[in-house]
Amino acid sequence: MRFDLGALDGRLLDFLNEHHLGTLATLRADGSPHIAPVGFAYDGDARLIRIITFERAQKVRNLDGGGRAAVSQVDGRRWVTLEGQARVVRDPTAVAAAVAAYSARYRTPGERTDRVAIEIVVDRAMGFV
Repeated sequence: MRFDLGALDGRLLDFLNEHHLGTLATLRADGSPHIAPVGFAYDGDARLIRIITFERAQKVRNLDGGGRAAVSQVDGRRWVTLEGQARVVRDPTAVAAAVAAYSARYRTPGERTDRVAIEIVVDRAMGFV
């Protein structure tokens, strides 16, 4: 089922705030998929996913020049996939926003000097809740 991003169901938003990990799908340079478990936070007002990671991660190499990505979350029969244009951000303010969002959903992460963030501007959502 495809969701209208302008009018997301409250149950879906609640599901996206529950304590679940997701998976991030990106494409390697050779076109093969790379799927990695991630903690993520969805900002419904900005239609933006934020993910914290580190500079040398494969997902960062896959998205360093931009590209599309998808994040999925599953819990039993409930699931959601959010897709959109992705970018790696290194700006300290943007990285701090991603850390704050992660901390609100999961826990405060340890310090890293090589931390970066991935932002996905969501333009498609599908699932079942």
